[in-house]
Amino acid sequence: MSRPRFLADQDLNEHIVEGVRRREPTVEFVLARDVGMKDSPDPDVLEYAATNGFLLVSHDASTMPAHAYRRIADGKLVPGVFIAHQLRAIGAALDELVLIWAASEAEEWRNQVNFLP
Repeated sequence: MSRPRFLADQDLNEHIVEGVRRREPTVEFVLARDVGMKDSPDPDVLEYAATNGFLLVSHDASTMPAHAYRRIADGKLVPGVFIAHQLRAIGAALDELVLIWAASEAEEWRNQVNFLP
């Protein structure tokens, strides 16, 4: 079992990433652009997350869940996807991510798409 590690896709508000890092400096939270995935399509970002053991965090509720469910249907691993609503408070999303990091194992989120409050 392992601690969750997060990958923020190109759509995620970086204030969420910064807030999580401030509250819990030991959380590994990587930006897609920092690993060469800035303009990559959703399926490629999901593949990178799966290959490298990252839970994916995105605001993209319109296309990312469909790509994740397609991977699952095709028998491919989805390490976990979290969709943060763009119109909700940043603090709520980062609170949830810190809680996920502190109170769960990465493996618990496999092949799931979850919507943060």
